[in-house]
Amino acid sequence: MSGFRGRIVSLAVLTATLVVAVLVVLSHVLLSRATDADTRTLARTRAEAVASTVQVHNGTVRLVEGTGDAFDTVAWVYADGRLIDGAPPSTATVGQLGREGRERFLNTGRHLLYAVPLPVPAHAVTVVVTLDLAPYENSEQRSLTMSLILGALAILLAGFVAYLGVNRAMRVVHQMSTLADEWGDHDPGRRFGLGPARDEFGELAQTFDRLLDRVSATIADERRLTDEIAHELRTPITVLRGDAQLAEFAGTRVDPQLVLTETDRLSNAVSTILDAARSRTRTEASCRLSVALRQVAGGREVQVDAPADLEVAVPADVVAAVLRPLLDNAARHARTAVSLCAQAVGDSVLVQVIDDGPGFRPDELDRVFAPGHSGTDGHGLGLAVVRRIATATGLDVRAVADGHGHVEIRFPRA
Repeated sequence: MSGFRGRIVSLAVLTATLVVAVLVVLSHVLLSRATDADTRTLARTRAEAVASTVQVHNGTVRLVEGTGDAFDTVAWVYADGRLIDGAPPSTATVGQLGREGRERFLNTGRHLLYAVPLPVPAHAVTVVVTLDLAPYENSEQRSLTMSLILGALAILLAGFVAYLGVNRAMRVVHQMSTLADEWGDHDPGRRFGLGPARDEFGELAQTFDRLLDRVSATIADERRLTDEIAHELRTPITVLRGDAQLAEFAGTRVDPQLVLTETDRLSNAVSTILDAARSRTRTEASCRLSVALRQVAGGREVQVDAPADLEVAVPADVVAAVLRPLLDNAARHARTAVSLCAQAVGDSVLVQVIDDGPGFRPDELDRVFAPGHSGTDGHGLGLAVVRRIATATGLDVRAVADGHGHVEIRFPRA
């Protein structure tokens, strides 16, 4: 098993292993401490039981008759360094504890020894008891074994559940991806439409929907670009072809000035459309508007009126791409003058392209920027490309019907 599914399952198994290991170690440590506390408590209880049988009679330390028989093999009583009760111990450690005269716990192999001195006047009496640790150690061993077995089962179960969950999730994602591919190719208008996201799959479906929206918008955008290219190039090509045919049949010369003019129109149209296609990803820069306006005006007789310190939050080539077709249009239809005026309005900059030509009619303001539209006086040629660039870069452009050629563009202020 490899890939994303394998990584997720491996991560789940590793996490479960770490958790189980920590729990097993922690439980074993706690059980060991609890067992140690229990054995010490039992040893103290046994020593107290033996101590209750110790008496002093006529200055001699002795045990109550018959009461200590049950402890002969697990308890010893030492008085003044001598063993007075209990079977002879099998190890010298018992005698050493009995003669030390202080409270002490000592582990010897699988046994626990406990020595406690008794407050007997004029005598040094010590009780030593032993406790077999084998049952406790066996219990700890069984508990550890069961913990390891249950931990291994928990790890296997965690891996199995993770595999089922990831496999189910990946199947859903694969189906969604397949459907998105099919819709993108054959039915780009279809969407998952799951509504507000309730989980990660809902968010994924919304992401796919947005992706398909962008794909559809891109396809429509490219179609519009094709239409605009055809519209912008048809007029100069038609003029050049007509003039060439006329010269061929009439035996006249082709007007060089006409060829140059129409060639310039072709070049400007291509440059503007390319700028529009590139402008989507070029919205981070800014420029000094007065400098950009003078560059756009170039050698034309255009009056430029813009504050010297005014900046817009778009690059200079986008400013040129938007204004150049408008200036071309204004120059063709102006009677005497064309002007570029700029002023700051709040957080935007209003640029006006004004000529003293016939201007726009009120009934054509809504469709003047539509591809293929051309007014009776020729207005509208290239304005579709202006609207395209403005839309792509987040600008606002509109025509004004005030008796003159008047177009306003709003740029974001830097």
